[in-house]
Amino acid sequence: MAVSAALVIGPMRMADVAAVLEIERLSFSSPWPAFAFEQELTANRLAHYRVARLADGVVAFGGIWLMVDEAHITTFGVHPDHRRQGIGRRLLLQLAEVALELGSSRMTLEVRVSNEAAQRLYHSFGFNITGRRVAYYSDDGEDALVMTTPDLAGPAMQAVLAAEQARASENGLG
Repeated sequence: MAVSAALVIGPMRMADVAAVLEIERLSFSSPWPAFAFEQELTANRLAHYRVARLADGVVAFGGIWLMVDEAHITTFGVHPDHRRQGIGRRLLLQLAEVALELGSSRMTLEVRVSNEAAQRLYHSFGFNITGRRVAYYSDDGEDALVMTTPDLAGPAMQAVLAAEQARASENGLG
């Protein structure tokens, strides 16, 4: 289902933290605390965070750390009321575009083994499973899969990103 209202994606601001915390609370068993986001926005020069907004406010967020030439997705969430509408796809595309602008050669992330929906989204963006972190999540000891893209500037990833940009435009999310 496509979003009918205008979706706007831009940098996360301090004023967005309360809405992001609500999405965290609804999405994750061990949400980040407010001070973590505040620290990311004010003191971490490696951090680049984005939010997706609809008329009713912030509906999704995501962030990357630029570490040498790799963009590591630190967190990513979509409000449960706005899932399966293409918002997460558009936000992930925006994060990939930011990563390219910053000179990243690839993107990486960790995802819960049980989060098959997220794994499907990441796989559709060219991410492949490259490792496993045993007992990675401190709340329940679940393993994480490490997923990594091919070279962002390479032909395979450029084709994926072009297709996602076209999809976003067709769905009114571009």
